[in-house]
Amino acid sequence: MSNQKKWDVTQMPDQTGRVAIVTGANSGIGFETAKALAQKGATVVMACRNQAKGEAAAEAIRKEEPRGSVQVMALDLSSLDSVRDFAGKYSNKFERLDLLVNNAGVMALPKRLETVDGFEMQFGTNHLGHFALTGLLFDLLAKTSGSRIVNVSSGAHRPGRMAWDDLQSQRSYSPFVAYSQSKLANLLFTNELQRRVDKAGQKVMVTAAHPGWTATNLQAHWGIAELFNPLFGQKPPMGALPTLFAATGLEAIPAGYYGPDGFMEMRGYPKPVGTSSTAQDQAAAARLWDVSEALTGVAFLSETAPQAEPTSA
Repeated sequence: MSNQKKWDVTQMPDQTGRVAIVTGANSGIGFETAKALAQKGATVVMACRNQAKGEAAAEAIRKEEPRGSVQVMALDLSSLDSVRDFAGKYSNKFERLDLLVNNAGVMALPKRLETVDGFEMQFGTNHLGHFALTGLLFDLLAKTSGSRIVNVSSGAHRPGRMAWDDLQSQRSYSPFVAYSQSKLANLLFTNELQRRVDKAGQKVMVTAAHPGWTATNLQAHWGIAELFNPLFGQKPPMGALPTLFAATGLEAIPAGYYGPDGFMEMRGYPKPVGTSSTAQDQAAAARLWDVSEALTGVAFLSETAPQAEPTSA
C-alpha cells in the first residue's frame, strides 16, 4: 500500500448505492464491519443466526444515524437448508450484491460438535457454509459491477493442514487443529475462487483478511484469551480494519490477503500480509473445491461445463 498514512475508515470510499451482506454481523468484527459500511452509505444485510441479537445490533447501528441502512436476515451457516433459504430470500429481494463478507465463525470448540448436515462444526460453519453461500449468490455478484467477496481467515491458518482422510475430525478431534484447518480452507477457497473467476472471464474480486488478536466473543471457548486480551487484544473497530480494507480499499488486489501491521500481525492498521506455503497449494485448493461441491451439493464456476459469457454489467 503506497500511501504513507495508515489506512482507516476515513479512507473508505463512499458506499452509497451498494448492497453488502455481512455474515455474523451481530457482534465483534462483523458488527463493526456492518456499521462502517452503513456509515459510508451502503445498504447492509446483517446475516445472523440469532435474529434477536441481530435486531439489537441493527438498532445500535441505527442509533448512530448512518447514511446507509441496515436490516437483519436469518442465516445459520451450520445448516445448508438455512443457507439455501437465505440465498433465495436475498435474491428475491435484491437485484444486486456488491459485497459479500464471509465473516461469521466458530473457534476452538472444546468438544467435537456437528452441524445439522453432519459436518464437524468448525469446518462446516467456517468453510462449507460460506462456500455454499458464495456459490448460491455468485450469479448476483457476477452481474454486479465492481463486486467483491471477502473471506475472513486467521493467523491460525499457518499450522493448519487439510486432513483429507479425516476432514470432519471423526477419528481424532482437537479444538485448534480443527479450527486451523477451517481457516486454512478459507484461504485455499479464496485463491481457487479467484482463479476460477479469472478463468471464466468474470470481474468479481476475491480477497481475504484476518483481524490479528482482537478481543471478541469468538474467543469464548479459549481460556488463555482472558489472560492475554488486556496485553495483546485490540478493540473490534481496529480488528475490523483489514476486512474493511479488503472489502473497499482502492489498493486491494485480487486474491490479496490483509492483516494488522504490528508485531506478529497481532494488532495495528491493515497491510498486505503473507500466508503459509500450504495456503498457496493449488492442487489442494482444487481438491478442496471438488470436496466442497460434493459435500454441500452447491456447484458453481465448474471447469468441466461450458462457461457463461462474461457480463458487461
